[in-house]
Amino acid sequence: MTEYALTRWPSREALGREGLSGRRRLLAWVVRLLVIGVLLWSAFRQAHLHGWSVLAAAAGVLAAAALVWAYWRSTLRHRLWPSVALLTALLALGAGAQALGSHGPAAVLWCGCAFAALERLPLAAGLPLAATGLATYAVVDGGDWLWTWISVGGMALAGYTLRLDAEARGATHRLLAQERAARAAEAETAALAERARIAREIHDVLAHSLSAQLVHLEAARLLIERGADRGQILDRVVAARGMARDGLEETRQALSALRGELTPLEEFLRDLVRSADGAEVTVDGPRTPLSAEASQAVRRVAQEALTNVRKHAPGARVSLRLEYGPHEVTLDVRDSGGPPGELAAAGGGYGLLGMRERAELLGGSLHAGPGEKGFVVTLKVPV
Repeated sequence: MTEYALTRWPSREALGREGLSGRRRLLAWVVRLLVIGVLLWSAFRQAHLHGWSVLAAAAGVLAAAALVWAYWRSTLRHRLWPSVALLTALLALGAGAQALGSHGPAAVLWCGCAFAALERLPLAAGLPLAATGLATYAVVDGGDWLWTWISVGGMALAGYTLRLDAEARGATHRLLAQERAARAAEAETAALAERARIAREIHDVLAHSLSAQLVHLEAARLLIERGADRGQILDRVVAARGMARDGLEETRQALSALRGELTPLEEFLRDLVRSADGAEVTVDGPRTPLSAEASQAVRRVAQEALTNVRKHAPGARVSLRLEYGPHEVTLDVRDSGGPPGELAAAGGGYGLLGMRERAELLGGSLHAGPGEKGFVVTLKVPV
Protein backbone atom coordinates (compact mmCIF):
# COMPACT_ATOMS: atom_id res chain seq x y z
CA MET A 1 0.00 0.00 0.00
CA THR A 2 1.52 3.32 -1.02
CA GLU A 3 2.07 6.26 1.30
CA TYR A 4 -0.48 8.28 -0.68
CA ALA A 5 -3.15 5.62 -0.11
CA LEU A 6 -2.49 5.72 3.65
CA THR A 7 -2.77 9.51 3.95
CA ARG A 8 -5.49 10.13 1.37
CA TRP A 9 -8.92 11.16 2.57
CA PRO A 10 -12.00 9.62 1.01
CA SER A 11 -13.48 12.15 -1.42
CA ARG A 12 -16.13 14.58 -0.22
CA GLU A 13 -18.57 12.93 -2.61
CA ALA A 14 -17.90 9.59 -0.86
CA LEU A 15 -18.32 11.14 2.60
CA GLY A 16 -21.48 13.07 1.70
CA ARG A 17 -24.92 12.05 0.55
CA GLU A 18 -24.47 12.98 -3.12
CA GLY A 19 -25.39 10.18 -5.45
CA LEU A 20 -27.29 8.21 -2.80
CA SER A 21 -30.59 6.85 -4.00
CA GLY A 22 -33.74 7.22 -1.94
CA ARG A 23 -33.62 3.57 -0.91
CA ARG A 24 -30.03 3.80 0.28
CA ARG A 25 -30.79 6.92 2.28
CA LEU A 26 -33.76 5.17 3.86
CA LEU A 27 -31.57 2.16 4.69
CA ALA A 28 -28.95 4.44 6.25
CA TRP A 29 -31.57 6.05 8.49
CA VAL A 30 -32.96 2.65 9.47
CA VAL A 31 -29.47 1.52 10.51
CA ARG A 32 -28.97 4.70 12.54
CA LEU A 33 -32.28 4.26 14.31
CA LEU A 34 -31.46 0.63 15.08
CA VAL A 35 -28.11 1.62 16.59
CA ILE A 36 -29.74 4.31 18.70
CA GLY A 37 -32.42 1.84 19.73
CA VAL A 38 -29.80 -0.71 20.80
CA LEU A 39 -27.99 1.95 22.79
CA LEU A 40 -31.14 3.08 24.54
CA TRP A 41 -32.39 -0.45 25.21
CA SER A 42 -29.00 -1.63 26.50
CA ALA A 43 -28.55 1.43 28.63
CA PHE A 44 -31.92 1.43 30.33
CA ARG A 45 -32.58 -2.30 30.66
CA GLN A 46 -30.01 -2.58 33.44
CA ALA A 47 -31.97 -3.38 36.57
CA HIS A 48 -29.60 -1.49 38.88
CA LEU A 49 -29.99 1.83 37.05
CA HIS A 50 -31.89 4.36 39.10
CA GLY A 51 -31.73 8.00 40.04
CA TRP A 52 -28.51 9.61 38.88
CA SER A 53 -27.56 6.49 36.93
CA VAL A 54 -30.56 6.97 34.66
CA LEU A 55 -29.64 10.61 34.13
CA ALA A 56 -26.04 9.64 33.42
CA ALA A 57 -27.14 7.03 30.87
CA ALA A 58 -29.44 9.54 29.15
CA ALA A 59 -26.66 12.13 29.09
CA GLY A 60 -24.29 9.54 27.63
CA VAL A 61 -26.68 8.71 24.80
CA LEU A 62 -27.15 12.41 23.99
CA ALA A 63 -23.37 13.01 24.17
CA ALA A 64 -22.73 10.07 21.84
CA ALA A 65 -25.28 11.41 19.32
CA ALA A 66 -23.71 14.89 19.45
CA LEU A 67 -20.19 13.49 19.03
CA VAL A 68 -21.25 11.33 16.07
CA TRP A 69 -22.86 14.32 14.34
CA ALA A 70 -19.79 16.50 14.96
CA TYR A 71 -17.51 13.71 13.71
CA TRP A 72 -19.57 13.37 10.50
CA ARG A 73 -19.32 17.13 9.85
CA SER A 74 -15.62 17.24 10.66
CA THR A 75 -14.68 14.38 8.35
CA LEU A 76 -16.84 15.89 5.60
CA ARG A 77 -14.60 18.96 5.77
CA HIS A 78 -11.42 16.80 5.90
CA ARG A 79 -10.35 18.15 9.29
CA LEU A 80 -8.07 15.44 10.62
CA TRP A 81 -7.22 16.33 14.22
CA PRO A 82 -10.74 17.40 15.27
CA SER A 83 -12.04 14.16 13.72
CA VAL A 84 -9.46 12.07 15.61
CA ALA A 85 -10.29 13.91 18.84
CA LEU A 86 -14.04 13.33 18.43
CA LEU A 87 -13.57 9.63 17.69
CA THR A 88 -11.25 9.31 20.71
CA ALA A 89 -13.95 10.92 22.84
CA LEU A 90 -16.45 8.35 21.56
CA LEU A 91 -14.04 5.53 22.49
CA ALA A 92 -13.65 7.05 25.95
CA LEU A 93 -17.42 7.33 26.24
CA GLY A 94 -17.63 3.60 25.53
CA ALA A 95 -15.09 2.97 28.27
CA GLY A 96 -17.24 5.03 30.63
CA ALA A 97 -20.33 3.03 29.73
CA GLN A 98 -18.41 -0.18 30.39
CA ALA A 99 -17.31 1.15 33.76
CA LEU A 100 -20.96 1.82 34.65
CA GLY A 101 -21.83 -1.75 33.72
CA SER A 102 -23.46 -0.98 30.34
CA HIS A 103 -21.63 -3.52 28.24
CA GLY A 104 -24.07 -3.32 25.29
CA PRO A 105 -23.69 0.45 24.65
CA ALA A 106 -19.93 0.16 25.15
CA ALA A 107 -19.66 -2.60 22.54
CA VAL A 108 -21.81 -0.62 20.09
CA LEU A 109 -19.66 2.48 20.59
CA TRP A 110 -16.35 0.63 20.18
CA CYS A 111 -17.45 -1.26 17.07
CA GLY A 112 -19.15 1.82 15.64
CA CYS A 113 -15.95 3.83 16.12
CA ALA A 114 -14.02 1.12 14.26
CA PHE A 115 -16.48 1.28 11.36
CA ALA A 116 -16.40 5.10 11.30
CA ALA A 117 -12.59 5.22 11.43
CA LEU A 118 -12.14 2.77 8.56
CA GLU A 119 -14.87 4.38 6.43
CA ARG A 120 -14.25 8.13 6.88
CA LEU A 121 -10.63 8.75 7.91
CA PRO A 122 -7.30 8.42 6.10
CA LEU A 123 -6.06 4.89 6.74
CA ALA A 124 -2.95 6.15 8.55
CA ALA A 125 -5.22 7.65 11.23
CA GLY A 126 -8.19 5.32 10.90
CA LEU A 127 -6.41 1.99 11.28
CA PRO A 128 -4.98 2.68 14.79
CA LEU A 129 -8.33 3.99 16.05
CA ALA A 130 -10.21 1.04 14.51
CA ALA A 131 -7.70 -1.40 16.01
CA THR A 132 -8.13 0.25 19.43
CA GLY A 133 -11.90 -0.01 19.32
CA LEU A 134 -12.00 -3.61 18.09
CA ALA A 135 -9.24 -4.78 20.42
CA THR A 136 -10.99 -3.22 23.40
CA TYR A 137 -14.22 -4.94 22.40
CA ALA A 138 -12.40 -8.29 22.01
CA VAL A 139 -10.75 -8.04 25.42
CA VAL A 140 -13.89 -6.96 27.28
CA ASP A 141 -16.29 -9.30 25.44
CA GLY A 142 -15.38 -12.28 27.59
CA GLY A 143 -16.83 -14.85 25.18
CA ASP A 144 -15.13 -17.60 23.23
CA TRP A 145 -11.88 -16.09 22.01
CA LEU A 146 -12.03 -17.74 18.55
CA TRP A 147 -15.49 -16.45 17.74
CA THR A 148 -14.65 -13.08 19.24
CA TRP A 149 -11.65 -12.59 16.97
CA ILE A 150 -13.56 -13.93 13.97
CA SER A 151 -16.21 -11.30 14.71
CA VAL A 152 -13.54 -8.63 15.07
CA GLY A 153 -12.00 -9.59 11.71
CA GLY A 154 -15.40 -9.63 10.05
CA MET A 155 -16.23 -6.16 11.39
CA ALA A 156 -12.88 -4.79 10.22
CA LEU A 157 -13.46 -6.24 6.76
CA ALA A 158 -17.01 -4.84 6.70
CA GLY A 159 -15.75 -1.36 7.66
CA TYR A 160 -13.15 -1.38 4.90
CA THR A 161 -15.77 -2.66 2.43
CA LEU A 162 -18.00 0.27 3.33
CA ARG A 163 -15.08 2.58 2.62
CA LEU A 164 -14.52 1.05 -0.83
CA ASP A 165 -18.22 1.23 -1.59
CA ALA A 166 -18.36 4.91 -0.60
CA GLU A 167 -15.30 5.73 -2.70
CA ALA A 168 -16.78 3.93 -5.71
CA ARG A 169 -20.01 5.90 -5.27
CA GLY A 170 -18.04 9.13 -4.99
CA ALA A 171 -16.05 8.35 -8.12
CA THR A 172 -19.27 7.60 -10.00
CA HIS A 173 -20.77 10.88 -8.82
CA ARG A 174 -17.69 12.81 -9.98
CA LEU A 175 -17.76 11.10 -13.38
CA LEU A 176 -21.43 11.97 -13.79
CA ALA A 177 -20.72 15.59 -12.86
CA GLN A 178 -17.84 15.73 -15.34
CA GLU A 179 -20.03 14.19 -18.04
CA ARG A 180 -22.76 16.77 -17.40
CA ALA A 181 -20.18 19.56 -17.56
CA ALA A 182 -18.74 18.14 -20.78
CA ARG A 183 -22.19 17.91 -22.32
CA ALA A 184 -22.97 21.48 -21.29
CA ALA A 185 -19.68 22.68 -22.78
CA GLU A 186 -20.35 20.68 -25.94
CA ALA A 187 -23.83 22.19 -26.24
CA GLU A 188 -22.41 25.68 -25.73
CA THR A 189 -19.73 25.06 -28.35
CA ALA A 190 -22.33 23.75 -30.78
CA ALA A 191 -24.49 26.82 -30.16
CA LEU A 192 -21.53 29.14 -30.80
CA ALA A 193 -20.63 27.23 -33.96
CA GLU A 194 -24.24 27.45 -35.14
CA ARG A 195 -24.29 31.20 -34.52
CA ALA A 196 -21.06 31.58 -36.47
CA ARG A 197 -22.51 29.49 -39.31
CA ILE A 198 -25.67 31.61 -39.40
CA ALA A 199 -23.61 34.80 -39.41
CA ARG A 200 -21.43 33.44 -42.23
CA GLU A 201 -24.45 32.41 -44.30
CA ILE A 202 -26.20 35.76 -43.94
CA HIS A 203 -22.93 37.59 -44.68
CA ASP A 204 -22.34 35.56 -47.83
CA VAL A 205 -25.91 36.07 -49.05
CA LEU A 206 -25.80 39.81 -48.49
CA ALA A 207 -22.30 40.13 -49.96
CA HIS A 208 -23.35 38.31 -53.13
CA SER A 209 -26.65 40.17 -53.47
CA LEU A 210 -25.19 43.61 -52.83
CA SER A 211 -22.26 42.93 -55.14
CA ALA A 212 -24.64 42.00 -57.95
CA GLN A 213 -26.75 45.09 -57.32
CA LEU A 214 -23.60 47.21 -57.35
CA VAL A 215 -22.73 45.85 -60.79
CA HIS A 216 -26.02 47.03 -62.27
CA LEU A 217 -26.15 50.31 -60.41
CA GLU A 218 -22.61 51.11 -61.47
CA ALA A 219 -23.58 50.32 -65.05
CA ALA A 220 -26.59 52.63 -64.71
CA ARG A 221 -24.34 55.40 -63.41
CA LEU A 222 -21.98 55.02 -66.37
CA LEU A 223 -24.91 55.10 -68.78
CA ILE A 224 -26.25 58.26 -67.17
CA GLU A 225 -22.84 59.94 -67.41
CA ARG A 226 -22.69 59.10 -71.10
CA GLY A 227 -26.20 60.33 -71.76
CA ALA A 228 -27.45 56.89 -72.82
CA ASP A 229 -31.00 56.10 -73.74
CA ARG A 230 -33.51 56.17 -70.89
CA GLY A 231 -34.58 52.62 -71.64
CA GLN A 232 -31.04 51.29 -71.20
CA ILE A 233 -30.73 53.02 -67.86
CA LEU A 234 -34.11 51.73 -66.77
CA ASP A 235 -33.08 48.17 -67.68
CA ARG A 236 -30.09 48.42 -65.37
CA VAL A 237 -32.19 49.82 -62.53
CA VAL A 238 -34.80 47.10 -63.02
CA ALA A 239 -32.01 44.49 -63.01
CA ALA A 240 -30.67 45.92 -59.73
CA ARG A 241 -34.19 45.73 -58.30
CA GLY A 242 -34.40 42.12 -59.42
CA MET A 243 -31.09 41.39 -57.71
CA ALA A 244 -32.45 42.89 -54.50
CA ARG A 245 -35.49 40.62 -54.80
CA ASP A 246 -33.22 37.67 -55.49
CA GLY A 247 -31.15 38.58 -52.45
CA LEU A 248 -34.21 38.40 -50.24
CA GLU A 249 -35.10 35.03 -51.74
CA GLU A 250 -31.56 33.78 -51.18
CA THR A 251 -31.73 34.93 -47.58
CA ARG A 252 -34.89 32.87 -47.14
CA GLN A 253 -33.15 29.92 -48.79
CA ALA A 254 -30.16 30.31 -46.48
CA LEU A 255 -32.43 30.27 -43.44
CA SER A 256 -34.22 27.22 -44.84
CA ALA A 257 -30.86 25.55 -45.37
CA LEU A 258 -29.94 26.23 -41.75
CA ARG A 259 -33.15 24.42 -40.80
CA GLY A 260 -32.19 21.49 -43.06
CA GLU A 261 -34.69 22.38 -45.81
CA LEU A 262 -32.23 22.52 -48.71
CA THR A 263 -33.38 22.12 -52.30
CA PRO A 264 -31.34 19.58 -54.32
CA LEU A 265 -27.97 21.01 -55.31
CA GLU A 266 -28.31 20.11 -59.00
CA GLU A 267 -31.70 21.82 -59.19
CA PHE A 268 -30.28 24.93 -57.55
CA LEU A 269 -27.41 25.14 -60.05
CA ARG A 270 -29.74 24.71 -63.02
CA ASP A 271 -32.00 27.47 -61.69
CA LEU A 272 -28.92 29.63 -61.18
CA VAL A 273 -27.66 29.38 -64.77
CA ARG A 274 -31.10 30.08 -66.26
CA SER A 275 -30.58 33.73 -65.41
CA ALA A 276 -27.11 33.72 -67.01
CA ASP A 277 -26.93 33.77 -70.81
CA GLY A 278 -24.54 31.23 -72.30
CA ALA A 279 -24.18 29.09 -69.16
CA GLU A 280 -24.62 25.35 -68.81
CA VAL A 281 -24.43 22.77 -66.02
CA THR A 282 -22.97 19.27 -66.13
CA VAL A 283 -23.29 16.74 -63.27
CA ASP A 284 -21.02 13.67 -63.14
CA GLY A 285 -20.82 10.75 -60.76
CA PRO A 286 -23.40 9.14 -58.48
CA ARG A 287 -25.06 11.68 -56.24
CA THR A 288 -23.68 11.65 -52.69
CA PRO A 289 -25.45 13.29 -49.73
CA LEU A 290 -23.66 16.43 -48.58
CA SER A 291 -23.75 18.22 -45.26
CA ALA A 292 -25.60 21.53 -45.13
CA GLU A 293 -22.28 23.39 -44.82
CA ALA A 294 -20.73 21.67 -47.84
CA SER A 295 -23.85 22.17 -49.96
CA GLN A 296 -24.00 25.85 -49.05
CA ALA A 297 -20.32 26.27 -49.92
CA VAL A 298 -20.92 24.87 -53.44
CA ARG A 299 -23.93 27.18 -53.93
CA ARG A 300 -22.12 30.30 -52.77
CA VAL A 301 -19.04 29.61 -54.91
CA ALA A 302 -21.22 29.08 -57.98
CA GLN A 303 -23.04 32.36 -57.33
CA GLU A 304 -19.82 34.27 -56.73
CA ALA A 305 -18.17 32.81 -59.84
CA LEU A 306 -21.11 33.82 -62.08
CA THR A 307 -21.14 37.31 -60.60
CA ASN A 308 -17.43 37.66 -61.35
CA VAL A 309 -18.01 36.56 -64.94
CA ARG A 310 -20.68 39.26 -65.35
CA LYS A 311 -18.25 41.83 -63.99
CA HIS A 312 -14.98 40.81 -65.66
CA ALA A 313 -16.05 39.04 -68.87
CA PRO A 314 -19.63 40.00 -69.78
CA GLY A 315 -21.04 37.87 -72.55
CA ALA A 316 -18.58 35.01 -72.03
CA ARG A 317 -19.87 31.45 -72.10
CA VAL A 318 -19.78 29.70 -68.73
CA SER A 319 -19.70 26.00 -67.92
CA LEU A 320 -20.41 24.64 -64.45
CA ARG A 321 -19.34 21.07 -63.81
CA LEU A 322 -20.34 19.31 -60.60
CA GLU A 323 -18.57 16.00 -60.00
CA TYR A 324 -19.36 13.63 -57.14
CA GLY A 325 -16.39 11.55 -56.03
CA PRO A 326 -16.05 8.85 -53.38
CA HIS A 327 -14.47 11.24 -50.88
CA GLU A 328 -15.14 14.75 -52.17
CA VAL A 329 -17.34 16.79 -54.46
CA THR A 330 -15.79 19.14 -57.02
CA LEU A 331 -17.31 22.25 -58.58
CA ASP A 332 -15.48 23.57 -61.64
CA VAL A 333 -16.60 26.92 -63.12
CA ARG A 334 -14.95 28.05 -66.37
CA ASP A 335 -15.66 30.93 -68.70
CA SER A 336 -14.60 31.41 -72.31
CA GLY A 337 -12.93 34.73 -71.58
CA GLY A 338 -13.36 38.05 -73.32
CA PRO A 339 -12.59 41.72 -73.00
CA PRO A 340 -12.95 43.11 -69.48
CA GLY A 341 -16.22 44.83 -68.81
CA GLU A 342 -16.77 48.37 -67.65
CA LEU A 343 -17.52 47.08 -64.15
CA ALA A 344 -14.30 45.09 -63.68
CA ALA A 345 -13.11 47.53 -61.03
CA ALA A 346 -16.36 47.42 -59.08
CA GLY A 347 -16.39 45.63 -55.72
CA GLY A 348 -13.67 45.03 -53.19
CA GLY A 349 -12.40 41.68 -54.48
CA TYR A 350 -13.19 39.81 -51.27
CA GLY A 351 -15.79 37.37 -52.65
CA LEU A 352 -13.50 34.51 -53.62
CA LEU A 353 -11.35 35.13 -50.54
CA GLY A 354 -14.41 34.53 -48.35
CA MET A 355 -15.25 31.41 -50.35
CA ARG A 356 -11.71 30.10 -49.89
CA GLU A 357 -11.96 30.60 -46.14
CA ARG A 358 -15.31 28.78 -46.11
CA ALA A 359 -13.83 25.83 -48.03
CA GLU A 360 -10.84 25.59 -45.70
CA LEU A 361 -13.13 25.56 -42.67
CA LEU A 362 -14.77 22.47 -44.16
CA GLY A 363 -11.42 20.79 -44.83
CA GLY A 364 -11.57 21.53 -48.58
CA SER A 365 -9.86 23.93 -50.95
CA LEU A 366 -10.63 26.58 -53.55
CA HIS A 367 -8.38 27.57 -56.44
CA ALA A 368 -9.08 30.50 -58.75
CA GLY A 369 -6.93 31.70 -61.63
CA PRO A 370 -6.57 32.07 -65.39
CA GLY A 371 -7.27 29.02 -67.55
CA GLU A 372 -6.50 28.26 -71.20
CA LYS A 373 -9.14 30.71 -72.42
CA GLY A 374 -10.74 32.47 -69.50
CA PHE A 375 -10.93 32.21 -65.73
CA VAL A 376 -11.29 28.98 -63.74
CA VAL A 377 -12.69 28.51 -60.23
CA THR A 378 -12.35 25.03 -58.70
CA LEU A 379 -13.87 24.12 -55.33
CA LYS A 380 -13.31 20.81 -53.56
CA VAL A 381 -15.10 19.90 -50.33
CA PRO A 382 -15.23 16.54 -48.54
CA VAL A 383 -18.53 14.64 -48.70
